[in-house]
Amino acid sequence: MTAAGNDYDLEGQIAEWRAYMHRRRELHHTDAEELEDHLRSRITELTEAGLRADEGFLIAVKRMGSLDDLSREFAREHSERLWKQLVLPREPDAPTAARSRRELPVMVLCAAVAALAIKAPNVFGLDMSDDDGFYARNLSLFALPALAAYFAWQRRVGLPVIGVLASLFVLGAVAANAYPIADDSQTIVLTAIHLPLALWLVVGVAYVGGDWRSDRRRMDFVRFTGEWLIYFVLLGLGGGVLTAFTVGTFHAIGLNIEGFIESWLLPCGAVAGVIVSAWLVEAKQSVIENMAPVLTRVFTPLFVAAMLAFLVAMIVTTNGIDVERDALILFDLLLVIVLGLLLYAISARDLTARPGLFDRLQLALVVSALVIDVLVLVAITGRITEWGFSPNKTAALGENIILLTNLAWSAWLFLGFVRGRMPFARLERWQTRYMIVYAAWAWTVLLVFPLVFDFA
Repeated sequence: MTAAGNDYDLEGQIAEWRAYMHRRRELHHTDAEELEDHLRSRITELTEAGLRADEGFLIAVKRMGSLDDLSREFAREHSERLWKQLVLPREPDAPTAARSRRELPVMVLCAAVAALAIKAPNVFGLDMSDDDGFYARNLSLFALPALAAYFAWQRRVGLPVIGVLASLFVLGAVAANAYPIADDSQTIVLTAIHLPLALWLVVGVAYVGGDWRSDRRRMDFVRFTGEWLIYFVLLGLGGGVLTAFTVGTFHAIGLNIEGFIESWLLPCGAVAGVIVSAWLVEAKQSVIENMAPVLTRVFTPLFVAAMLAFLVAMIVTTNGIDVERDALILFDLLLVIVLGLLLYAISARDLTARPGLFDRLQLALVVSALVIDVLVLVAITGRITEWGFSPNKTAALGENIILLTNLAWSAWLFLGFVRGRMPFARLERWQTRYMIVYAAWAWTVLLVFPLVFDFA
């Protein structure tokens, strides 16, 4: 066996051990990570002593003892852990409990800051009803810095990480506002689309406590993103119902509050909801983690059917793909949704399970998306050849090449897993490490495209 193959086998064994740990409800994710670090250090010691990696893994697991014994050991060594109360109930962890009680007011403060921030431009004569493009460019800058601040406080990140976060948000604000971009230009639309993506990944740096190089922490952020989206949508639906009842009841007594709803309640509630949703995900993880995998399993076969029907319709009708801006956005959103389904299925999957029907469905989903991406790229290339480059077409070309690369290698890894030739952990690592490519592209569109295309 080669050294590379031995490393892959070791990573697969560690992935199975990690999946077992995550299924134990008495352990928080961060505690499981510390246990894994403990395991890896023991394996390193054994391999340096001359053992093979797989032998070192078995001996290290054996020496670590049972999970309960090890839990008690870690509880004594890490007295700040909240889960110590489950293992050593006679020694309450007062500092951690006090910190948990402080999270609610800190969350409320961050949500209030976001709500006030979105109304602050009114002081300078800028209103959301004005169609000048300011709010379209800057919408993410009102909520995401407050969300990053909440996570920075919660994770107790150091000053260097805070400096990096602040610098990136300032860079995003400069990119959105310093360039002389016309209100009707293509680059302003690209800025409005890519700035939230770039800044959301900055929030990810705060979420992982600055440990962005860790594949495990990146996957935690992927899980958080899916869970946050579910909560945000649920809050939005509930807020819409509440707003409708509020308007109706006030109208019944002759008062029209629609102006207040449009100018204050909706914008302030939306940006505050970004913070509240994140807090709910952190506070209620055990509830929402059961929802996202169910949604993934429901929509994966539906999206497979829809994309196969689309491909069959293209073959039967021989119609090409329209590559106008709205169509490009639609296809890119479709591919992003496919990747989202893939990512969340990976994050929620039991790594110890053997390939099953759902894995084959996911492979069909990825292959269908890959074929559609190739067709879109052919159409975009044809339009660029005929009409030349434009900001929209160039951005669509780059994004579809990035998605094509991800989908192609994901399909290859998935095929290897389904055929039993490689561990599922390789697919997980590929997806988490590819997030750097998305971040680099988003910042490129923000900072470089306006200059290259002369702010058109």
